Amino acid sequence: GFQLRESGGGSVQAGGSLTLSCTASEYSLDRPYMGWYRQNSDNECDLIASISSDGDTFYTDAVKGRFTITQDSAKTTVSLHMNSLNPEDTAAYYCAAGRGRLHLWHLHCEASGIHEDWGQGTLVIISS
Repeated sequence: GFQLRESGGGSVQAGGSLTLSCTASEYSLDRPYMGWYRQNSDNECDLIASISSDGDTFYTDAVKGRFTITQDSAKTTVSLHMNSLNPEDTAAYYCAAGRGRLHLWHLHCEASGIHEDWGQGTLVIISS
């Protein structure tokens, strides 16, 4: 079945950069929206960036100008290029794919229905 696999998490000093990648097991017309969530201090997940198969992007204010989301031509890999990282960016990051626009917030960091899929998450740690 359709699965997502994240890679690229790790530790970096403040001011540094990291790139997260999310690769789908297959291209699916049923999953045209892909994006990244990160877990907040209440263990909820906030959408920070997303991209549609048409190339439309969304960024939450906290990452605008610092993060860039891209998609490969096969539309199976979505990458999140993170620059000017600061300790507040420390979190578990989750990749998600959905039939419709991704919700801005999830109570739990997991799929909330049959029309979306989530990866297992990858940890990003920014040291000051």
